[in-house]
Amino acid sequence: MTSTRWGILGAANFARNHMGPAIHAAKGAELAALATSSPTKAADFRAFAPQLKIHDSYDALLADPDIDAVYIPLPNHLHVEWTLKALAAGKHVLCEKPMTLKAVEFDQLIAARDQAGKLAAEAYMIVHHPQFIRARELVRGGAIGKLVHVDATFSFFNDDAANIRNRPEAGGGGLRDIGVYTFGAARFLTGQEPVSIPYAKLRLDNEVDVFAQVAADFPDFTYAATVSMRMFPRQGITFHGEEGVLTLTCPFNANVFDVAELTLETGGLSVTTERWPAENQYVTQVENFCHSVQTGAAYPCPLEFSRGTQHMMDMVFEAGGQPV
Repeated sequence: MTSTRWGILGAANFARNHMGPAIHAAKGAELAALATSSPTKAADFRAFAPQLKIHDSYDALLADPDIDAVYIPLPNHLHVEWTLKALAAGKHVLCEKPMTLKAVEFDQLIAARDQAGKLAAEAYMIVHHPQFIRARELVRGGAIGKLVHVDATFSFFNDDAANIRNRPEAGGGGLRDIGVYTFGAARFLTGQEPVSIPYAKLRLDNEVDVFAQVAADFPDFTYAATVSMRMFPRQGITFHGEEGVLTLTCPFNANVFDVAELTLETGGLSVTTERWPAENQYVTQVENFCHSVQTGAAYPCPLEFSRGTQHMMDMVFEAGGQPV
């Protein structure tokens, strides 16, 4: 099978530490090019991909006829622009989340994807991890009975004013950076969409949200989330049903923050734990992307799904009194 040849737009730290190595390691993928004007940053990537071709601009990489797909790790406010440019150049696109800053922007990405006949997707890696696939099977299969409530938490501490997460002009903020996980996880696992946001308390610092407490109503269950980039690191998501509780203790940064682990508690004090200590969700994401490119198979996380998560985020901003 022919490999999908990848280029990366920009030498972001996350691309260097996670997605670059993942593309390099993934079956069916070849990390072939990087766009950066920094020799030092280029050297960091060549340390694990020695044959990497270096372009000195994003446009030059997009013009490279040897590149099939691009990964975009640029600041949030540049995602739509460069996704559209990449699709227009005939490249498949995997773009970091949040792919847009509001749900309506997904419409032009979907139209551009369809016109180009290429795969375009948000790099929402958690849905590729077997712990989420297993959790979805359990909840939808009735392992915890009727689902009543979902509770999610994701936090870390970052008060560096120069960091793009703390810069409003770059589309920063905790919700866009990590709230996308707490919202999308509930949607993916249950297949349901929020009908209302009765409560959203947001705390801002330098015009970006640094703390959010959210309550949502879904058709068949209630939902609560805490998202912050001014709290000690913590993450988890719990699905509480009438007949059991399902907990993922490290759902979002699996095997980076902690070991990926799922615990199912049911009647008679029965507790079942499943663990995935060796799974790399970034590699699996790239492999699934390449499989869809090479075979035409449906991709597990299409733009339409990502649009739904962004729509929920828009609802939260509105409920919290912030413009979308």
